[in-house]
Amino acid sequence: MAKTNFQYEKRQRELEKKKKADEKAKRKAELKSTPGGGEGAPEDEDGEDGAPDTDGDSAPAAE
Repeated sequence: MAKTNFQYEKRQRELEKKKKADEKAKRKAELKSTPGGGEGAPEDEDGEDGAPDTDGDSAPAAE
């Protein structure tokens, strides 16, 4: 019976992780370089980024 080449499999996993990390870094750099901060973080007139508040209540804040 043939032995499994664990070093080869580990190297392949490492290369895949590196490839994914490089692609993620490239996407982040593209989003940074585009005007307006990218499509994932729209800003409204007040300058708020639209992120959910972290205080736990789901009601919108009264102004």
